[in-house]
Amino acid sequence: MQLPNEFVTKYKKLMGAEADEFLSALAQSSYSGFRENPLKNGQPVATIEKATGKVPYVPTGYYGQVNGKSLDHVTGWVYSQEPSAMFVGEVVNPQAGERVLDLCAAPGGKTTHLIAKMNNQGLLVANEIFPKRAKILAENLERWGAKNAVVTSESPADLEKQFPQYFDRILVDAPCSGEGMFRKEPAGIEYWSPEYPAECANRQQKILASAMKMLKPGGTLVYSTCTFAPEEDEQNISWLLNNYPDLKLIPIKKASGMDDGRPEWADGNEELKKTVRLFPHHLKGEGHFIAKLVNGEPKPTDKKRKKKNKQKKQSIVKPDKEQVKLFNQFITSVFPDYQPHQLILFGDQLYDLPLEEDKIEGLNVLRPGLHLGTFKKNRFEPALAWALASLPQEANQVIELSQEQWHQYVHGDVINIDADLPNGWYLLVCEEHTAGFGKLVGKTIKNFYPKGLRF
Repeated sequence: MQLPNEFVTKYKKLMGAEADEFLSALAQSSYSGFRENPLKNGQPVATIEKATGKVPYVPTGYYGQVNGKSLDHVTGWVYSQEPSAMFVGEVVNPQAGERVLDLCAAPGGKTTHLIAKMNNQGLLVANEIFPKRAKILAENLERWGAKNAVVTSESPADLEKQFPQYFDRILVDAPCSGEGMFRKEPAGIEYWSPEYPAECANRQQKILASAMKMLKPGGTLVYSTCTFAPEEDEQNISWLLNNYPDLKLIPIKKASGMDDGRPEWADGNEELKKTVRLFPHHLKGEGHFIAKLVNGEPKPTDKKRKKKNKQKKQSIVKPDKEQVKLFNQFITSVFPDYQPHQLILFGDQLYDLPLEEDKIEGLNVLRPGLHLGTFKKNRFEPALAWALASLPQEANQVIELSQEQWHQYVHGDVINIDADLPNGWYLLVCEEHTAGFGKLVGKTIKNFYPKGLRF
């Protein structure tokens, strides 16, 4: 890997005696890792057996590779994530029942970590400004089994109008110059220039300003980047503290190999030591910076009603009586204990919305909660997302698949069974992994695994 001369010169000056060790680490191979999913029905033993060790600062984290076509991965029992990036979710540490915003969420590694820590209780809004990346985010949350997550694709400036002082916790995993990922993603070097970190810092400050408008008094803000650049790290936290006097840094408990933030790289404020830096020459992972802040008591606010966004990009539609009847017939037979928050329709797609209806009006919403299924002529077809968010013991009608049958299922084949069972919808389970839905007719399971996911 050929680092830019200006980058080398900059960090030789900043790192001093550590510079050679730091730059040498960037020439080494990157580390791979994965997290297991505590929302599922057990441990992903097959994947864990191939791990090379535990990530010491993440209870669910391991070093090692994930097979993207394995049962564990396809059913959301594991998520492939770079080890140092896992620490961000641990620092945010959201609690069940809270309102949480992941403002720059794609592709979803940290988002899935947050919803797991929330135990699928409360509300997680996951936002990504770029629609293609937001689609990937929604797909990753679906596979993970997220229930109480809403995926939006908005600018932070537009989102702030909809959620004034709304969230208990906000994560800003900011788009950055990516210096900490150079050895993992060498293509990022091509975009780097001496001026690039300052450009990123300016954009990050605008994102943070929007985040502050959405943070509740007493709420927690976590800011993270995957760059070494002081302009984007300590200097941005210094900017926050200077512009928002009610904000206070919370010391982050550091694991072995983690460094304090560097006050000398900003304005010399010793409080910046409460932030954390993850350097690749001290830790088995890539470069990260994390700061945790708490918002103070509220100042008097303008109580005038905020104007609604006039341009409605989504309209809220409720299912009609016939659709509700079809849905109730399904849950009576398959999920008799399922209690939705509120049912809404996007076209012919049925979702379980976990927040107030008016909060998604006017927003580009890709996933307004849990996707339950599709209404077709005189019938309801359940969605894969609902299966992946369910546990086998929650279903009345379950068919156990062998590994061979599961491979047939994800290939899109019809599956034949020997058992005498009533016709109807069944939750398909393989080795305790909920895999999807199938409709039994006679001794044949009709395959409803989405065509775009088959392999």
